[in-house]
Amino acid sequence: MRFIGAAGKYEKVRQITTLKRVLVIGGYGNFGRFISTRLAPLEDITLIVAGRSQSKAYSLASELGAEAALIDINQNIDVVLSALSPDVVIHTSGPFQAQAYDVARAAIRCGAHYIDLADGRQFVDNISSLNEEATAANVLVVSGASSLPCLSAAVIDKYHAEFNSLESIQYGITTAQQTTRGLATTAAILSYTGKAFTSLLDGRFQNKFGWQGLRARKFTALGWRLLSDCDVPDLALFPKRYPSLRTIRFSAGLELSFLHLTLWLISWFVRAGVIRNLESLAPTMLKLSNAFNRFGGDDSGFYMMLSGPDDNNKQRQILFELIARRGDGPNIPCVPAILLTEKIIRGEIAEVGAKPCVGLIELQEYLNALEGLDISWHDEVALR
Repeated sequence: MRFIGAAGKYEKVRQITTLKRVLVIGGYGNFGRFISTRLAPLEDITLIVAGRSQSKAYSLASELGAEAALIDINQNIDVVLSALSPDVVIHTSGPFQAQAYDVARAAIRCGAHYIDLADGRQFVDNISSLNEEATAANVLVVSGASSLPCLSAAVIDKYHAEFNSLESIQYGITTAQQTTRGLATTAAILSYTGKAFTSLLDGRFQNKFGWQGLRARKFTALGWRLLSDCDVPDLALFPKRYPSLRTIRFSAGLELSFLHLTLWLISWFVRAGVIRNLESLAPTMLKLSNAFNRFGGDDSGFYMMLSGPDDNNKQRQILFELIARRGDGPNIPCVPAILLTEKIIRGEIAEVGAKPCVGLIELQEYLNALEGLDISWHDEVALR
Protein backbone atom coordinates (compact mmCIF):
# COMPACT_ATOMS: atom_id res chain seq x y z
CA MET A 1 0.00 0.00 0.00
CA ARG A 2 1.39 3.39 -1.00
CA PHE A 3 0.57 6.85 0.26
CA ILE A 4 0.73 9.41 -2.52
CA GLY A 5 0.98 13.13 -1.95
CA ALA A 6 2.37 13.27 1.57
CA ALA A 7 3.74 16.67 2.58
CA GLY A 8 2.07 18.20 -0.46
CA LYS A 9 4.49 16.61 -2.95
CA TYR A 10 3.20 14.71 -5.93
CA GLU A 11 5.06 12.52 -8.36
CA LYS A 12 3.61 11.03 -11.49
CA VAL A 13 2.33 7.52 -10.84
CA ARG A 14 3.66 5.09 -13.42
CA GLN A 15 0.99 2.71 -14.64
CA ILE A 16 2.78 -0.60 -14.92
CA THR A 17 -0.35 -2.76 -15.19
CA THR A 18 -3.58 -2.73 -17.16
CA LEU A 19 -5.62 -2.32 -13.98
CA LYS A 20 -8.01 0.62 -14.02
CA ARG A 21 -7.25 3.22 -11.37
CA VAL A 22 -10.35 4.30 -9.43
CA LEU A 23 -9.98 7.34 -7.21
CA VAL A 24 -12.58 7.92 -4.46
CA ILE A 25 -12.42 11.47 -3.13
CA GLY A 26 -13.76 11.43 0.41
CA GLY A 27 -13.15 7.71 0.27
CA TYR A 28 -13.21 7.23 4.04
CA GLY A 29 -16.34 9.32 4.70
CA ASN A 30 -19.92 8.21 5.32
CA PHE A 31 -20.62 7.41 1.66
CA GLY A 32 -17.06 7.02 0.43
CA ARG A 33 -16.22 4.25 2.88
CA PHE A 34 -19.04 2.03 1.64
CA ILE A 35 -18.12 2.73 -1.99
CA SER A 36 -14.44 2.02 -1.35
CA THR A 37 -15.23 -1.17 0.54
CA ARG A 38 -17.45 -2.44 -2.27
CA LEU A 39 -14.96 -1.59 -5.02
CA ALA A 40 -11.79 -2.81 -3.29
CA PRO A 41 -12.33 -6.56 -3.97
CA LEU A 42 -12.74 -6.05 -7.73
CA GLU A 43 -9.88 -7.68 -9.58
CA ASP A 44 -9.84 -5.19 -12.45
CA ILE A 45 -9.03 -2.06 -10.47
CA THR A 46 -6.49 -0.33 -8.30
CA LEU A 47 -8.42 1.59 -5.66
CA ILE A 48 -7.17 4.94 -4.34
CA VAL A 49 -8.75 6.16 -1.10
CA ALA A 50 -8.32 9.93 -0.89
CA GLY A 51 -9.26 12.93 1.20
CA ARG A 52 -7.98 15.77 3.35
CA SER A 53 -7.03 13.50 6.26
CA GLN A 54 -3.82 11.58 5.64
CA SER A 55 -4.37 9.31 8.64
CA LYS A 56 -7.95 8.39 7.74
CA ALA A 57 -7.08 7.71 4.10
CA TYR A 58 -4.06 5.61 5.09
CA SER A 59 -6.01 3.66 7.69
CA LEU A 60 -8.81 2.57 5.37
CA ALA A 61 -6.45 1.99 2.44
CA SER A 62 -4.33 -0.31 4.61
CA GLU A 63 -7.44 -2.21 5.63
CA LEU A 64 -8.59 -2.62 2.01
CA GLY A 65 -5.21 -3.22 0.39
CA ALA A 66 -5.58 -0.01 -1.61
CA GLU A 67 -3.49 3.08 -2.25
CA ALA A 68 -4.02 6.30 -0.29
CA ALA A 69 -3.75 9.90 -1.39
CA LEU A 70 -3.95 13.32 0.20
CA ILE A 71 -6.46 15.52 -1.64
CA ASP A 72 -8.06 18.86 -0.88
CA ILE A 73 -10.51 19.63 -3.68
CA ASN A 74 -9.90 23.35 -3.17
CA GLN A 75 -6.15 23.13 -3.73
CA ASN A 76 -4.16 22.07 -6.80
CA ILE A 77 -6.74 19.55 -7.94
CA ASP A 78 -5.33 19.47 -11.48
CA VAL A 79 -1.84 18.74 -10.21
CA VAL A 80 -3.08 15.98 -7.91
CA LEU A 81 -5.19 14.21 -10.52
CA SER A 82 -2.42 14.44 -13.09
CA ALA A 83 -0.07 12.76 -10.62
CA LEU A 84 -2.49 10.01 -9.66
CA SER A 85 -3.52 9.22 -13.27
CA PRO A 86 -7.00 7.89 -12.42
CA ASP A 87 -9.25 6.25 -15.00
CA VAL A 88 -12.36 6.95 -12.89
CA VAL A 89 -12.88 9.72 -10.33
CA ILE A 90 -15.68 9.35 -7.77
CA HIS A 91 -16.37 12.60 -5.94
CA THR A 92 -18.24 12.20 -2.63
CA SER A 93 -17.07 15.33 -0.79
CA GLY A 94 -20.08 17.61 -0.38
CA PRO A 95 -21.91 19.76 0.17
CA PHE A 96 -22.22 20.39 -3.55
CA GLN A 97 -24.64 23.33 -3.38
CA ALA A 98 -21.83 25.89 -3.29
CA GLN A 99 -19.27 24.01 -5.38
CA ALA A 100 -18.20 24.77 -8.93
CA TYR A 101 -17.19 22.05 -11.40
CA ASP A 102 -13.47 22.21 -10.58
CA VAL A 103 -13.14 18.50 -9.80
CA ALA A 104 -15.16 17.43 -12.83
CA ARG A 105 -13.15 19.67 -15.14
CA ALA A 106 -9.87 18.43 -13.68
CA ALA A 107 -11.01 14.84 -14.27
CA ILE A 108 -11.89 15.68 -17.87
CA ARG A 109 -8.51 17.32 -18.44
CA CYS A 110 -6.66 14.23 -17.18
CA GLY A 111 -8.84 11.92 -19.31
CA ALA A 112 -10.77 10.30 -16.46
CA HIS A 113 -14.44 9.42 -16.23
CA TYR A 114 -16.15 11.35 -13.44
CA ILE A 115 -19.00 10.40 -11.07
CA ASP A 116 -20.32 12.44 -8.15
CA LEU A 117 -22.96 12.00 -5.45
CA ALA A 118 -24.18 15.59 -5.70
CA ASP A 119 -27.57 16.50 -4.27
CA GLY A 120 -27.55 20.18 -5.24
CA ARG A 121 -30.35 21.05 -7.64
CA GLN A 122 -28.46 23.49 -9.85
CA PHE A 123 -25.22 21.53 -9.63
CA VAL A 124 -26.79 18.36 -11.04
CA ASP A 125 -29.11 20.07 -13.50
CA ASN A 126 -26.34 22.16 -15.05
CA ILE A 127 -23.75 19.38 -15.38
CA SER A 128 -24.62 19.19 -19.09
CA SER A 129 -22.73 22.46 -19.49
CA LEU A 130 -19.61 20.26 -19.47
CA ASN A 131 -20.93 18.05 -22.25
CA GLU A 132 -18.75 19.51 -25.01
CA GLU A 133 -15.59 19.24 -22.91
CA ALA A 134 -16.35 15.69 -21.80
CA THR A 135 -17.24 14.55 -25.32
CA ALA A 136 -14.02 16.00 -26.73
CA ALA A 137 -12.04 14.12 -24.05
CA ASN A 138 -14.01 10.90 -24.73
CA VAL A 139 -15.07 10.54 -21.09
CA LEU A 140 -18.38 10.18 -19.26
CA VAL A 141 -19.26 12.78 -16.63
CA VAL A 142 -22.19 11.88 -14.37
CA SER A 143 -23.63 14.04 -11.60
CA GLY A 144 -26.20 13.03 -9.00
CA ALA A 145 -25.23 9.36 -8.80
CA SER A 146 -27.30 8.94 -5.66
CA SER A 147 -30.81 8.09 -4.52
CA LEU A 148 -31.98 11.31 -6.13
CA PRO A 149 -32.25 11.41 -9.07
CA CYS A 150 -30.91 7.92 -9.91
CA LEU A 151 -33.19 5.71 -7.79
CA SER A 152 -36.22 7.97 -8.18
CA ALA A 153 -35.83 8.05 -11.98
CA ALA A 154 -35.32 4.27 -12.07
CA VAL A 155 -38.61 3.77 -10.21
CA ILE A 156 -40.46 6.07 -12.62
CA ASP A 157 -38.92 4.39 -15.67
CA LYS A 158 -39.95 0.97 -14.33
CA TYR A 159 -43.65 1.86 -14.03
CA HIS A 160 -44.02 4.63 -16.61
CA ALA A 161 -45.42 2.32 -19.30
CA GLU A 162 -48.37 1.39 -17.06
CA PHE A 163 -49.80 4.88 -17.50
CA ASN A 164 -51.31 6.47 -20.55
CA SER A 165 -50.23 9.73 -18.99
CA LEU A 166 -48.16 9.88 -15.82
CA GLU A 167 -49.46 13.02 -14.12
CA SER A 168 -48.20 13.01 -10.55
CA ILE A 169 -45.31 11.71 -8.48
CA GLN A 170 -45.20 12.29 -4.75
CA TYR A 171 -42.37 10.72 -2.82
CA GLY A 172 -40.09 11.06 0.14
CA ILE A 173 -37.37 9.73 2.40
CA THR A 174 -37.51 9.30 6.17
CA THR A 175 -34.16 8.91 7.88
CA ALA A 176 -33.21 6.89 10.95
CA GLN A 177 -31.94 8.71 14.02
CA GLN A 178 -29.18 6.22 14.79
CA THR A 179 -27.63 6.10 11.33
CA THR A 180 -24.50 8.13 10.72
CA ARG A 181 -25.28 11.64 9.51
CA GLY A 182 -22.42 13.51 7.91
CA LEU A 183 -21.67 17.21 8.24
CA ALA A 184 -21.89 17.69 4.47
CA THR A 185 -25.39 16.19 4.32
CA THR A 186 -26.50 18.32 7.25
CA ALA A 187 -25.11 21.46 5.61
CA ALA A 188 -26.83 20.58 2.34
CA ILE A 189 -30.24 20.36 4.03
CA LEU A 190 -29.68 23.57 5.96
CA SER A 191 -28.68 25.38 2.74
CA TYR A 192 -32.30 25.44 1.57
CA THR A 193 -34.19 25.25 4.88
CA GLY A 194 -36.66 28.13 4.98
CA LYS A 195 -35.66 29.29 1.50
CA ALA A 196 -37.90 29.45 -1.56
CA PHE A 197 -37.62 27.03 -4.47
CA THR A 198 -39.94 26.07 -7.29
CA SER A 199 -41.79 22.79 -7.75
CA LEU A 200 -44.25 21.71 -10.43
CA LEU A 201 -47.69 21.63 -8.80
CA ASP A 202 -51.00 21.31 -10.65
CA GLY A 203 -49.39 22.06 -13.98
CA ARG A 204 -47.40 25.16 -13.06
CA PHE A 205 -44.23 25.97 -11.17
CA GLN A 206 -45.01 27.30 -7.71
CA ASN A 207 -42.89 28.45 -4.81
CA LYS A 208 -42.28 26.10 -1.90
CA PHE A 209 -40.07 26.66 1.14
CA GLY A 210 -37.47 24.26 2.44
CA TRP A 211 -38.58 22.09 5.38
CA GLN A 212 -42.11 23.54 5.35
CA GLY A 213 -45.30 21.95 3.96
CA LEU A 214 -45.43 19.83 7.11
CA ARG A 215 -47.37 16.55 6.85
CA ALA A 216 -47.33 12.97 8.12
CA ARG A 217 -47.19 9.63 6.32
CA LYS A 218 -47.47 6.07 7.57
CA PHE A 219 -44.62 3.86 6.31
CA THR A 220 -44.90 0.09 6.27
CA ALA A 221 -43.19 -1.34 9.38
CA LEU A 222 -42.05 2.15 10.43
CA GLY A 223 -45.31 3.77 11.46
CA TRP A 224 -46.06 7.48 11.15
CA ARG A 225 -43.23 9.84 10.20
CA LEU A 226 -43.27 13.59 9.64
CA LEU A 227 -42.19 14.93 6.23
CA SER A 228 -41.40 18.38 4.87
CA ASP A 229 -40.68 19.85 1.44
CA CYS A 230 -37.08 19.71 0.17
CA ASP A 231 -35.26 21.15 -2.82
CA VAL A 232 -33.64 18.37 -4.86
CA PRO A 233 -32.33 17.88 -8.44
CA ASP A 234 -35.45 15.92 -9.45
CA LEU A 235 -37.58 19.06 -9.30
CA ALA A 236 -35.58 20.55 -12.16
CA LEU A 237 -34.88 17.34 -14.11
CA PHE A 238 -38.17 15.46 -14.14
CA PRO A 239 -40.45 18.06 -15.80
CA LYS A 240 -38.10 17.86 -18.80
CA ARG A 241 -37.69 14.07 -18.70
CA TYR A 242 -41.39 13.30 -18.13
CA PRO A 243 -43.35 16.09 -19.87
CA SER A 244 -46.78 14.66 -18.98
CA LEU A 245 -46.20 15.37 -15.29
CA ARG A 246 -48.34 18.03 -13.66
CA THR A 247 -47.20 17.56 -10.06
CA ILE A 248 -43.86 16.66 -8.51
CA ARG A 249 -43.50 16.80 -4.77
CA PHE A 250 -40.53 15.50 -2.82
CA SER A 251 -40.24 15.54 0.95
CA ALA A 252 -37.94 14.26 3.64
CA GLY A 253 -38.17 13.74 7.36
CA LEU A 254 -36.36 12.95 10.56
CA GLU A 255 -37.37 9.95 12.64
CA LEU A 256 -37.80 11.90 15.86
CA SER A 257 -40.78 14.23 15.61
CA PHE A 258 -39.24 16.61 18.14
CA LEU A 259 -36.17 17.18 15.98
CA HIS A 260 -38.22 17.42 12.79
CA LEU A 261 -40.53 20.03 14.33
CA THR A 262 -37.55 21.97 15.70
CA LEU A 263 -36.07 22.32 12.23
CA TRP A 264 -39.53 23.17 10.87
CA LEU A 265 -39.79 25.98 13.43
CA ILE A 266 -36.30 27.24 12.55
CA SER A 267 -37.30 27.30 8.87
CA TRP A 268 -39.83 30.03 9.65
CA PHE A 269 -37.10 32.21 11.17
CA VAL A 270 -35.02 31.75 8.01
CA ARG A 271 -38.02 32.53 5.81
CA ALA A 272 -38.66 35.71 7.81
CA GLY A 273 -35.02 36.77 7.46
CA VAL A 274 -34.26 36.53 11.19
CA ILE A 275 -31.64 33.83 10.50
CA ARG A 276 -29.59 34.47 7.37
CA ASN A 277 -26.88 31.80 7.38
CA LEU A 278 -28.19 28.55 8.79
CA GLU A 279 -25.42 26.52 7.10
CA SER A 280 -22.82 27.99 9.45
CA LEU A 281 -24.65 26.29 12.32
CA ALA A 282 -24.37 22.84 10.74
CA PRO A 283 -21.64 21.51 13.11
CA THR A 284 -23.57 22.66 16.18
CA MET A 285 -26.92 21.35 14.95
CA LEU A 286 -25.42 18.00 13.99
CA LYS A 287 -23.88 17.65 17.43
CA LEU A 288 -27.16 18.52 19.13
CA SER A 289 -29.05 16.07 16.93
CA ASN A 290 -26.64 13.25 17.78
CA ALA A 291 -27.33 13.83 21.48
CA PHE A 292 -30.82 12.36 20.95
CA ASN A 293 -29.65 9.15 19.26
CA ARG A 294 -30.66 6.97 22.19
CA PHE A 295 -34.28 7.94 21.64
CA GLY A 296 -34.37 6.76 18.02
CA GLY A 297 -33.86 3.65 15.94
CA ASP A 298 -31.94 2.62 12.84
CA ASP A 299 -34.77 2.03 10.34
CA SER A 300 -35.39 4.37 7.40
CA GLY A 301 -37.62 4.37 4.33
CA PHE A 302 -38.32 5.64 0.83
CA TYR A 303 -41.66 5.78 -0.95
CA MET A 304 -42.97 6.97 -4.29
CA MET A 305 -46.62 7.27 -5.32
CA LEU A 306 -47.16 7.50 -9.09
CA SER A 307 -50.59 8.55 -10.39
CA GLY A 308 -52.37 9.06 -13.69
CA PRO A 309 -54.82 7.48 -16.15
CA ASP A 310 -54.01 4.12 -17.70
CA ASP A 311 -54.81 2.98 -21.26
CA ASN A 312 -58.43 2.30 -20.23
CA ASN A 313 -58.73 5.84 -18.86
CA LYS A 314 -58.98 4.55 -15.31
CA GLN A 315 -57.05 6.37 -12.61
CA ARG A 316 -54.11 4.23 -11.59
CA GLN A 317 -51.91 4.62 -8.54
CA ILE A 318 -48.70 2.68 -8.01
CA LEU A 319 -46.89 2.77 -4.69
CA PHE A 320 -43.25 1.71 -4.47
CA GLU A 321 -41.83 1.51 -0.97
CA LEU A 322 -38.40 0.55 0.29
CA ILE A 323 -37.54 -0.05 3.95
CA ALA A 324 -33.95 -0.17 5.26
CA ARG A 325 -33.20 -1.63 8.67
CA ARG A 326 -30.17 -2.00 10.96
CA GLY A 327 -28.65 1.27 9.76
CA ASP A 328 -28.36 0.24 6.09
CA GLY A 329 -30.29 3.26 4.77
CA PRO A 330 -27.24 5.50 4.13
CA ASN A 331 -25.75 2.81 1.89
CA ILE A 332 -28.56 3.21 -0.67
CA PRO A 333 -27.21 6.47 -2.17
CA CYS A 334 -23.82 4.79 -2.74
CA VAL A 335 -25.11 2.18 -5.17
CA PRO A 336 -25.13 4.22 -8.42
CA ALA A 337 -21.44 5.17 -8.16
CA ILE A 338 -20.52 1.53 -7.58
CA LEU A 339 -22.61 0.22 -10.47
CA LEU A 340 -21.45 2.93 -12.90
CA THR A 341 -17.81 2.28 -12.05
CA GLU A 342 -18.25 -1.44 -12.61
CA LYS A 343 -19.93 -0.77 -15.97
CA ILE A 344 -17.19 1.60 -17.06
CA ILE A 345 -14.47 -0.85 -16.07
CA ARG A 346 -16.19 -3.67 -17.96
CA GLY A 347 -16.71 -1.48 -21.01
CA GLU A 348 -20.50 -1.73 -20.78
CA ILE A 349 -21.06 2.02 -21.15
CA ALA A 350 -20.07 3.46 -24.50
CA GLU A 351 -21.71 6.80 -23.84
CA VAL A 352 -19.56 9.88 -23.35
CA GLY A 353 -20.43 13.46 -22.47
CA ALA A 354 -21.88 15.05 -19.34
CA LYS A 355 -25.32 14.33 -17.91
CA PRO A 356 -27.30 13.84 -14.70
CA CYS A 357 -27.55 10.27 -13.42
CA VAL A 358 -30.86 9.30 -15.03
CA GLY A 359 -31.44 6.46 -17.47
CA LEU A 360 -28.10 4.80 -16.77
CA ILE A 361 -29.23 2.25 -14.16
CA GLU A 362 -32.44 0.21 -14.21
CA LEU A 363 -34.43 -0.36 -11.05
CA GLN A 364 -33.76 -4.10 -10.94
CA GLU A 365 -30.01 -3.46 -11.22
CA TYR A 366 -30.25 -1.05 -8.34
CA LEU A 367 -32.23 -3.47 -6.17
CA ASN A 368 -29.92 -6.37 -6.98
CA ALA A 369 -27.00 -4.30 -5.71
CA LEU A 370 -28.75 -3.99 -2.33
CA GLU A 371 -28.58 -7.74 -1.72
CA GLY A 372 -26.74 -8.51 1.47
CA LEU A 373 -28.17 -5.45 3.19
CA ASP A 374 -31.21 -5.48 5.45
CA ILE A 375 -33.39 -3.75 2.87
CA SER A 376 -36.78 -4.83 1.52
CA TRP A 377 -39.17 -3.35 -1.02
CA HIS A 378 -42.64 -3.85 -2.43
CA ASP A 379 -45.13 -2.23 -4.79
CA GLU A 380 -48.90 -1.91 -4.79
CA VAL A 381 -51.29 -1.04 -7.61
CA ALA A 382 -54.70 0.56 -7.11
CA LEU A 383 -57.37 1.45 -9.70
CA ARG A 384 -60.19 3.93 -9.28
